[in-house]
Amino acid sequence: MKKIGLIAVYTALFALLFVNSAGAESRWSRLVEEAGNVLDEIQQMPDQSIPEDLMRSCHAICIFPNTISAGFIFGGKYGQGIIMVRDDKTGYWSPPAAFTMAGGSFGWQIGGQATDFVLLVMNKRSIDGILDGRFKLGADASVAAGPVGRAAEASTDIQLKGGILSYSRTRGLFAGIKLEGAVITQEWDGNYALYGKNFSARQILLENMVSMPECADSMLRILEKYPRK
Repeated sequence: MKKIGLIAVYTALFALLFVNSAGAESRWSRLVEEAGNVLDEIQQMPDQSIPEDLMRSCHAICIFPNTISAGFIFGGKYGQGIIMVRDDKTGYWSPPAAFTMAGGSFGWQIGGQATDFVLLVMNKRSIDGILDGRFKLGADASVAAGPVGRAAEASTDIQLKGGILSYSRTRGLFAGIKLEGAVITQEWDGNYALYGKNFSARQILLENMVSMPECADSMLRILEKYPRK
């Protein structure tokens, strides 16, 4: 009887771990899919989309869907998202790595809302900074509000000196925003859920240690519409 009881306990524990693991995997897979949906919807907005020349020139793209911004005088934001990096030689995109974005603010503000953030990384130095650890927008790299509209021409100054171009979408409105003070850090649990091992963001994005997950298919199809110049 004792042996049967132990077997039942071990079976229950294994089932619980399996459910938690599967739940985490599906949650992060849905986040990758949602990031693809965000980019697709934005690029279908003729007057408010990210200019094609910027999409072709960026070295990496960061998407944080449904980031929560809330506050009463003191405010803050928190969201989870993904980053994908384009190989300079081949033009191929890396699999997505999971990241967290969090930050605080001070001012006359009240209430809360969910915001989609899209960041275009325009130089490799900023990518290295993000992968080195806690990366603070505006401090570790300059951040500029990105121009919108397919007809908009992105200046050479924006592309070469901007570092990172930031955009936000709230309640259907999409525009460039100067997003400063937020800290971006890699999300180890998210990467484990997506790839089954403790791969670092650098291994995922730069060292070809993992394969492209199926959940990134829609995101990849959109990015491939804008091959590197």
